[in-house]
Amino acid sequence: MSKEQKITNNIKVPNKDLEALRLNFPHCFDKDGNFQLEKFKANLTEKEINFSTESYGLDWLGKSYARLLASDPATTLLKADETHNSKPENANSENLLIKGDNLEVLKHLANAYYEQVKMIYIDPPYNTGSDGFTYQDDRKFTIKELQQLIGVDAEKAKRILDFTKSESNSHSAWLTFMYPRLYIAKQLLKDDGVIFVSIDDSEVSQLKMLLDEIFGEENFRGIIIRATGTTTGQEALKIGSSYDSCLCYSKTAKFQLKGIPLKGKDLNRFNNDDNDGKGKYALLQLRKTGNADRKEDREGMFFPITAPDGSQVFPIGPTDYLSRWRTGKDKFQKFLDEGLIVWKENGEDIEEFDEDDDENDEDEITDFSSVTNENVDISKFKSKWKPYVKYYLSERTKQVSNLWTDIDGNKKGSIELKQLFEKKKLFENPKPTDFLKRLITISCSADEIILDFFAGSGTTADALLNMNLDDLANRRFILVQIPELIDPKKSKTTYSYVKNEMGVDVPTIFDVTKERIIRAAKRIETNKNIKIAEKKKEITELQTKLDLEGKDENIKEIKTEIKALENFDLGFKIFETTPIWEDYDFEAEQFDSSQTLFDIGKLTEEDIKALLVTWKTNDNISLSQELEIVDLGGYTAFYGSGKLYLLHKNFTTENLKAVLEKIDTDKTFNPTSIIAFGYHFESKSLRELSENVKQYANKKKIDIDFITRY
Repeated sequence: MSKEQKITNNIKVPNKDLEALRLNFPHCFDKDGNFQLEKFKANLTEKEINFSTESYGLDWLGKSYARLLASDPATTLLKADETHNSKPENANSENLLIKGDNLEVLKHLANAYYEQVKMIYIDPPYNTGSDGFTYQDDRKFTIKELQQLIGVDAEKAKRILDFTKSESNSHSAWLTFMYPRLYIAKQLLKDDGVIFVSIDDSEVSQLKMLLDEIFGEENFRGIIIRATGTTTGQEALKIGSSYDSCLCYSKTAKFQLKGIPLKGKDLNRFNNDDNDGKGKYALLQLRKTGNADRKEDREGMFFPITAPDGSQVFPIGPTDYLSRWRTGKDKFQKFLDEGLIVWKENGEDIEEFDEDDDENDEDEITDFSSVTNENVDISKFKSKWKPYVKYYLSERTKQVSNLWTDIDGNKKGSIELKQLFEKKKLFENPKPTDFLKRLITISCSADEIILDFFAGSGTTADALLNMNLDDLANRRFILVQIPELIDPKKSKTTYSYVKNEMGVDVPTIFDVTKERIIRAAKRIETNKNIKIAEKKKEITELQTKLDLEGKDENIKEIKTEIKALENFDLGFKIFETTPIWEDYDFEAEQFDSSQTLFDIGKLTEEDIKALLVTWKTNDNISLSQELEIVDLGGYTAFYGSGKLYLLHKNFTTENLKAVLEKIDTDKTFNPTSIIAFGYHFESKSLRELSENVKQYANKKKIDIDFITRY
């Protein structure tokens, strides 16, 4: 390796630039956070530079096309299901269920929910060969167009187009399918956000490398192994599988993994209570147990402490060896000062809390550092006393491991779904809600957005709503599901149920998703009402206790909980993608007369509403936020988040005067942008609008942009 090569391979850049590179090119950093120049070079287009130097990475036929798909604009509009959304339980809901191809939906969400999602969970096609996955692309490119767009030769462009249109399930097809979805998903995550992706052995290695590239190798947080409870793939020459994998990546190092609430024997150990208001606690032996428990492992944690009778106590192992304490002197003194040290005599029956985590105390030099097991009389160090530390239950959790065998497998998920659908088996191998609950628990606080863009049976929504009821939190879900047709030959029971029992003429998986959320919400509604009744009973009982200390505060807290329950969000809004007018581009600022986008005379009110939903989402307004209907002298406009939308025909000078007057007189009306649908305005009206808005010296001194979209 030349001197020049050494320098470039270990390139150092200023921190600001480094963070910009890390954000936009995470796959160009190794697991230690070092910038890899060769990977960066390879990421540049061939038009800019051509390097032949080989480097480690993931490559496949269609990768350049997958990158194109990630940046290609949406080819659909979004429209609301007004009938569903107007129902009382849904009208003010912030939960979303979106029908459509998830790549299209993600592109619509990219602005409105940019860096707002805390957790993403997806259970994508595993590409097992039997799961029905085939990749087909409805985007229409010629070989020549694709050559120009992604910079490949004609032969490669043809091969890419062939497999994208031939319902391929190759590794290349699967990776081309997954890349743009994961790429956009990353943009939606908060800086401290995390993504979990379930997969099995068929694509786990490809997925790992793909996520390394998109999220950065240094943001890999681990692989969770989940016992499925069933064994599949038991062929003559193949090992059967009883687990699946869930890969975990954070967006940045800001993500903080949370612990798991204690249960079972771990919880039962907290059986002590001094009735001092601190709650239950367990006793942890001060002597280190388990691995690395000898004196020589941590010299600074071998020192004498004073027992109640004034004698000196040293840590001695069960087979008479010099051991060590869990903490150094300073930490022990802190425990002592806080009254957390409990002394017990040998022989007392103590149920100890098992804690293997060492404290990160620095080793200390002590007078006893020279004491070893060689030629030492252990009896001199023995004592009848054993010190313990109080560990309180409050906010205590268990660390997360990568092997999850304590959660029921897919049979539990099937049972949960059957309970909602009259014992009908409508879905194969749905994930149990407990699995999703744990993922949410270890990654999210009480007020976050959770996204699942392979919604399937809707397990994620079911789990989230149940958790919200348990802790009165305000987590919101965004679920996306394509309206995949249910094949009556492969899924006879599901097809028959959706068609005959649910009354859907053309049964799809989306119908199952929607119905599951509705039914789960009704069941939770029943449990919610039971909770409200119980808490009202608590208040009644408290009111009868005349001299109870803190009674008023308790009643106040319970009333707050009741209010939270009464306002509990169990609804969800539905949106769906709808085909866009040919060649429509809502970013265009000028009308191209050479294009015939649609018959203006046939443009319906429903089309206008879809355009409005799409525009507001593109303008960073969430789908759950309703726009205000504004009357401008008889002309109906729409307003929200500083945006005023003018979409209808027949806008006059009188309507313009009404806009300007409202800006001056209405304290709540402060548009920073006025956006007009150019097709519904004459050129003269657009000029008048633009000139007056830009030149008008409004009393609020608001700078207002005027935007024409076609």
